[in-house]
Parts: sequence; structure tokens; C-alpha cells
Amino acid sequence: MSDPLLPDAPPPAGPETGLNIAEVERDTGLGKDTLRVWERRYGFPVPQRDAQGQRVYPAAQVDRLRQIAALMRAGHRPGKVVPLDDAARAALLSGGAPASAPGTPPAPTGAASPTLAAALAALTRRDGIALRRLLQQAQSRLGLAAFVTEVMAPLTTAVGQAWMRGELRVAEEHLFTEVAHGVLRQGLLSLPEPVPGVAPRVLLTTLPGEPHGLGLLMAEAMCALEGAWCVNLGPQTPVDEIVAAAQWHHTQVVGLSATGCLPARWLRQGLQQLRERLPASTVIWLGGSAAASVRLPGVVRMAELGGIGRALAALPPSP
Repeated sequence: MSDPLLPDAPPPAGPETGLNIAEVERDTGLGKDTLRVWERRYGFPVPQRDAQGQRVYPAAQVDRLRQIAALMRAGHRPGKVVPLDDAARAALLSGGAPASAPGTPPAPTGAASPTLAAALAALTRRDGIALRRLLQQAQSRLGLAAFVTEVMAPLTTAVGQAWMRGELRVAEEHLFTEVAHGVLRQGLLSLPEPVPGVAPRVLLTTLPGEPHGLGLLMAEAMCALEGAWCVNLGPQTPVDEIVAAAQWHHTQVVGLSATGCLPARWLRQGLQQLRERLPASTVIWLGGSAAASVRLPGVVRMAELGGIGRALAALPPSP
């Protein structure tokens, strides 16, 4: 019996189902000019054409471009990584290790606990029920804070890396995201309400072009455990709306997540606009895998979820 939680597999790629060049730029962070130059210089990508003659990139090529973009963020030059075959790219993405055999569960990064390995194996089997049960049991056993920092954060990283290496399909990554969202929301519902007028106020979201919201839920859990009052807008909120929401809710902190989907220049521009338009007293936090490369005055990089408690404690008293 198929798992009712598993989304339908994506349809075969083609001109009708591929991405246009602007969508590929938003998805991968690779500029339109870069894609056109690579076509001429390396013979890849090889876009199809739609009825209007515009470039359309099939799903398999977009997946490869995502992997190349990840390698370039890690410091590799395009001339080295664009021509690589699938096995060589997978080896580089896994730190030089050989690519996994088909059907092999993706290896967790670091000294992962048995829970991480079991969760990845359940995901590889596309068993959403088993994955949910494993995560719920881990949350009950460890408590919400340790569950977020010791299980969810490294598991999310491992799933993202496995997807970039081509070891997980889009449907499997979506399955993980939906199950993880459900388990975290269940944990949040069990927490007491913050004390009105006393609790720090935190607004959480991402900038347009950053579609991943799982990091926001993890940050919300860590904030709520410290007694903070959180408003989670979900991903992709325009700068104007972030500013308006911060004013409506009188928030002391605007917390943003960035995973690298948003091109670095767009991320910096969005942060700069946000810093200019928010009051100086409003703190901007930036977390996620792309945060380490950002250095902007007035933007505090949140290197780890475990540091949220210390950062909240350092805030001035709520006005």
C-alpha cells in the first residue's frame, strides 16, 4: 500500500513542465548571463525551447545546476565542476567519498545518532508513517530543545545534502518537510503561552526567493522555549510586508532564514533594505546555511539554533 503522505512523483520533464531561465535563476542562484555563457563554453545546460522560442530547462538539468551551484558556493570553479559527470559531482558533494549505490540510504553527516540513521532509512523507503513515528518518539524522549538541535537540525542538513547529490528525489524531500513540519507544530502546541507584556517579541520569515520554512519552525521552537512571543509569517515575505508586520506586532527581533536558494546579491540587497527601513532598536537575526557568508552592519548572524536563548537574554527589556 502506498503511503498517503507521499506526494505524487513529478511528471517527466519537457517544455511544458520545465523551468524558464528566470525561474532557474531564482531556484539555483545562477544568473541568466552565466547560464547562457555556459551553454556556449561548456555545452551545458542544453535548454529546450517553448512555443515562443524561450529557453525551458528540464528537471534533470535544473537538478544538475543546483548541484553545480552548491559546489561553487563551496569554492569550486565552474570550469572544473560544470563538465563533471554525475558520479564525480556526487563524490565532490559528499566530500570526496564515492557516490552511494542506487537505493542506499543517504549517509548522515557527522557522528549521527541511531535516530538520524533510522529516519533517513525510513525516508529512503518513502515510509512517512515510520518517519513521523521516529521523530515523535525522539521528541518525547529528548524534549523539544534537544530534539531540535540534536535531531532536526542535523537531519535537515543531511536530507538537503542527499537531495543535492541526487540520492533523494524531490518528492522524498517534500515528504520529509511535511512530516517534520507536522511534528514540530505538534511540539509547539504543547508549550505554555508567553506572558503578555513581558515576553520578547520575535518575527520570523524569509525574503522572497527563499522558499524553505523548516528553519523558521525550528527557530520558533527555540524562541518559544525561552518564553518569547513569536509571529511566524512563513517563507517569502516582501520587505515592505516584513516592515509592516514588525510595526503591527511591536517586535524587537526580525529573524530571517537563508539556505542559499536566494542569490547572494539578492540576499544582501534585501537585508540592506530591511536594515534601512526598520528602527535601529529592532534587531535583525540571520540564520541558516547561507548566513555564514553574510557580513552586514546591523545584521546579527545566528550561527546555531542553540544560541537563540543567549541572544534573547541579551535583549533589552520589552518596552
